[in-house]
Amino acid sequence: NMLERGGTKILPVVPQLVIPIKKALNTRDPEVMIITLKVLQALVLSAEMVGEALVPYYRQILPVLNIFKSSNLNIGDAIDYGQRKRNNL
Repeated sequence: NMLERGGTKILPVVPQLVIPIKKALNTRDPEVMIITLKVLQALVLSAEMVGEALVPYYRQILPVLNIFKSSNLNIGDAIDYGQRKRNNL
């Protein structure tokens, strides 16, 4: 709700959000990480220039995601319904 109505007030707060995002990702709990990534997507889409404001903090956020980049299951031609529900890392 705050992201929808924040408008121009979101951009100045982005640096303060990096530490809680980093802590949530460092838990390495898949459920917490999924929620954090959804919030991060909503944050970037909520206002202009938010994505660009996160660029200096990529070194803090991306290494944790690197651990999970190969965690997708190879299930052949079966369907992973977690993708449809956006529940896979």
